[in-house]
Amino acid sequence: MLWLLGMLAKVRSGALLGVDAVAVDVEVDMTMGLPFFAVVGLPEGAVKESKVRVVSALKNCDFQLPQKRITVNLAPADIRKEGAAFELPIALGVLVAAKLLEPEPLAQYLFGGELSLDGSLRPIRGVLPLALAARDGGFKGVIVPVQNAPEAALVDRIEVVPVAHLTEAVAHLKGDVVIQPFDRLKSLVTVEGLDAGLDLKDVRGQEEIKDALELAAAGGHNMMMCGPPGSGKTMIARRLPSILPPLEMEEALEVTKIYSVLGLLKDGEALIQRRPFRAPHHTISDAGLVGGGPLARPGELSMAHRGVLFLDELPEFKKHVLEVLRQPLEEGFVHIARAQQKVTYPSQVMLVAAMNPCPCGYWRSVVRACTCSPQRVRDYHARVSGPLLDRIDISLETRQVETRHFTTERREKPSSWYRERVVAARDRQLERFKAEPGMLCNAQMTPRWLLEHCKISTAAQSRLNATLHTHGMSARAHDRILKVARTRADVEGHGDITDEDVAVAIECRKLDRSEYTEAPIGDPKTREDMANKMRRVNQAGGLP
Repeated sequence: MLWLLGMLAKVRSGALLGVDAVAVDVEVDMTMGLPFFAVVGLPEGAVKESKVRVVSALKNCDFQLPQKRITVNLAPADIRKEGAAFELPIALGVLVAAKLLEPEPLAQYLFGGELSLDGSLRPIRGVLPLALAARDGGFKGVIVPVQNAPEAALVDRIEVVPVAHLTEAVAHLKGDVVIQPFDRLKSLVTVEGLDAGLDLKDVRGQEEIKDALELAAAGGHNMMMCGPPGSGKTMIARRLPSILPPLEMEEALEVTKIYSVLGLLKDGEALIQRRPFRAPHHTISDAGLVGGGPLARPGELSMAHRGVLFLDELPEFKKHVLEVLRQPLEEGFVHIARAQQKVTYPSQVMLVAAMNPCPCGYWRSVVRACTCSPQRVRDYHARVSGPLLDRIDISLETRQVETRHFTTERREKPSSWYRERVVAARDRQLERFKAEPGMLCNAQMTPRWLLEHCKISTAAQSRLNATLHTHGMSARAHDRILKVARTRADVEGHGDITDEDVAVAIECRKLDRSEYTEAPIGDPKTREDMANKMRRVNQAGGLP
C-alpha cells in the first residue's frame, strides 16, 4: 500500500527473517529544512550506506530533487534490516515524495533491488522469500532486477516484472513503457544430466555397505561407517545422492530459499533440483555447522536440508560442535535465539559420518599392525558421545577392499538400480503417511506411527530386547531399529515386518555394541587369529 499525504510516501519491500521475508514499509518523508538524508528503523551497515547510492543514482538518472530534509523509516523498527535490497524502494519513495511519480501504481507490488551509482540494478539475495511474501500478502507481484527474475518467477499466481535500470522501473510505473512479466515456464526448465557424475558402480565390493546405504536412502536414516583408510568410506558417501529420489517441487523450493537467503544460487540457476550434499571440514565452528553468528545465518546443517550432511573424520570435530547436532537431528529444525531476533531454520537431513577405528587407522586390521594403545583407542571412540551415536540408525564397519575385486571383470550394480528400489520404497512410505502432512520417510515416524506400522512377532521382539539388554542400548535405539526394519520391509516389498527384517536392522547397529569398543584391542594373539581367519576365507574363494 502506498499513499501521499503532504510530502509523505510509502512503498512496500521485505526484510529477511530466517528463510522467510517479512513485509517492510519504506516510509519517505520530505520536509523543509537543511538538505539531509537519514535512514532509521534498525538498519545495518549496508542499509545505512544506501542513502549515498540512492542520491547518486537519482542525480545520474537526471531526476531533479528539491533541496529538502529526507527521512526514510523502515517499519517495523524492531526487525533488523540488512543488505542492499531496500535501495530500489527507497529511490522510488523519494520520487513519490518529490511528486515526480504517482503513488497508485506502486501499491500493487513489492520492490527489491540494489542500485549502482548510474542507476542500473544489481541482483540481491532472498528474492524467492520476497516473492512468496508478495503472493501470501495478496500483492499483484514483485519488481526486481533482471538477474533475479527467474528465481522470483518460481512462485505462482504473481507477476514478476524484471527491470535492469531505475529509469525502466519508473517508465513502467508511469505507463510510458510496459515491461512484460517474466515467463514462469523459463524458471522451471529441468536441468539436464541430473544422473551424471558419481555412481555406485565405481565402488568395488563392499556389498554390505551398499545394501546399508540403500536402506539409509530409502528410509532417510542417519548412517556411520568405520573402517581403515582406503576402505571406501568417503567414496561411498559421496555417491549417496545418486540413489536418492529426485526433489519434489515443494522440497526444491525449500532448498532454494535457503541458498537464496545466503546468496549462493549459481548464475542461471533459478531452482535447485539436485539434493544438496555438504561436507564441511572438521575445523568448522558450531555456528558454521548449525547456524548462528552475529546475523544468525543458516549453517551447513540447513544448507544440507532435504539432502546429505557428510561428516568425514567424525572424531576430529570439536566435541561441543558435534553435541549441538543432537537436537536439530531429532527435531528437524535449528532454533537460533539472539538478543534482537529469534529465527528457525529447517534441517531435515541425512547425516552420514565416517571415522577410522583408531588414531592410526588400523585397529582390527589384518593388513597393517595397529600402533595405538588400548586406552588411546578407547579415548578416540569416546570423542563421539553416546547420545549422538544413539541418533545414528545404521553404523557398520568397512573393511579393506580385497585385491581380487581390482582384477575381476564382475560388473557392480549402478546407482540407477538402487534408486529404482529406493523410489519404490519411498512411494510406499508416502502412501502410508498421506494423512500426516510433512512426513516423508520412516525416519520421521513418531511413537504413535511406530505402534501402528512397526508391529513385529513375539520372537523378533524377544531377540530385540535381548540385544538391547546385552549391549546397553537405549529406548531410542529400540525405536530406530524398528524404523530400519520397517524400511527394509518397504525395500523388499512386503507389508509386514518379518523376523529377517528385524535381524537385518539389529545387524545394522554394530558400532554401538559393547563388544566393538571393549574388544581386546592390543592383543597380538587376537590380531594373529584375525589374520588366519582372513587367509582361510581368501583360500575358500573370498568374501561375497
